[in-house]
Amino acid sequence: MPGRRGLSRRAEPGTRARKLNRSHLRRLAEFRFQLRRFLHVSQAAAERLGLRNQQYQMLQCVGGMPEGTAPTIANVARRMLLKHNSTVELVDRAIEQGLLRRLGDETDHRRILLRVTPQGERILSALAEFHTRELEQSGPELVRALDDILRASGRGAARPGRIHQSSTVAAP
Repeated sequence: MPGRRGLSRRAEPGTRARKLNRSHLRRLAEFRFQLRRFLHVSQAAAERLGLRNQQYQMLQCVGGMPEGTAPTIANVARRMLLKHNSTVELVDRAIEQGLLRRLGDETDHRRILLRVTPQGERILSALAEFHTRELEQSGPELVRALDDILRASGRGAARPGRIHQSSTVAAP
């Protein structure tokens, strides 16, 4: 099940059921709302440039693969929490659109690497600029919502470098 990949035993629902704390639930709901708000704005921006949300996520994943991690279909699937065959279909469509290309790996000839094309780079650049501006506006609210959860649970108190600012979020 792709959505459960990477969950540790201690993070699974139902392992430590307690009485429902409404205040904590409100903090969790606020954090989820802030995440959804950002993701909604992100999806709309990608669509304005002619991409489906998942296509943008995949381009971002390939273009921003961590140092030392090869941009292979298997690694993209793992980082996007998708099945291998779904990732292959997504990559094939991106190649047809001129956003990605496949290249042989010069160090391991059995492996195929993915690269973002110049057209894909232009789209990624425009979306990265947009997302940076959006995070400058809405990021403090997202951080505040997460910080509220961590502080209330005792896990966020007295951490150096914590952001404790509040700002007004412009309507998307």
